[in-house]
Amino acid sequence: MSKSPSPDRRLALRRGAGTVAGLALVAATGWPRPGRASADAAALLRSGGVVLAIRHAIAPGTFDPPEFRLGDCRTQRNLDEAGREQSRRIGGWFTERALAPQAVRSSPWCRCVDTATLAFGRAEVWPALGSPYGRAETSNAAALAELDRQLATVADRPGGFEVWVTHQFVLSAWVGTSTASGEGLLLRSAAGRAEVLARFQVT
Repeated sequence: MSKSPSPDRRLALRRGAGTVAGLALVAATGWPRPGRASADAAALLRSGGVVLAIRHAIAPGTFDPPEFRLGDCRTQRNLDEAGREQSRRIGGWFTERALAPQAVRSSPWCRCVDTATLAFGRAEVWPALGSPYGRAETSNAAALAELDRQLATVADRPGGFEVWVTHQFVLSAWVGTSTASGEGLLLRSAAGRAEVLARFQVT
């Protein structure tokens, strides 16, 4: 007899179903081509009620070193000069369009904090955006549920938006799509889950 899926697995299955439905709208209109900010990005941000979730800028390598410690950037994988310049270009895109996020939230990892700070001059560290490194499956599921809850509160604030800087693993687990370094996804809450409206990338 087959074993029933765990509560966390059932949450993941429900999330996957919601993600497919959420992507259907975007697929119908087509993704913006990679390598440039979406033509609708500014309009979506101005309309408010959305979050731009960005993968941190270029940080060479794949994983943190074995001696990794939160709070000690010397032990982490960090932005290189290309990543720092990419972060500044993201900030410049917002400045040129007079777009100011109501909040800028970041994973505690240094490469995310640095991306947010170089782009927007500030970063509020939020553990829910952190990499799943070293966390249990239940912790990861709880973090994703927290992201959904916060996204829903942003949806109730027309005319305002937030920027969240996080990791590829987090975005992939949350909305089921991959992102390049410095690339973002415009998200809104739909039936309590994240719906992808457009991709965002500044070159």
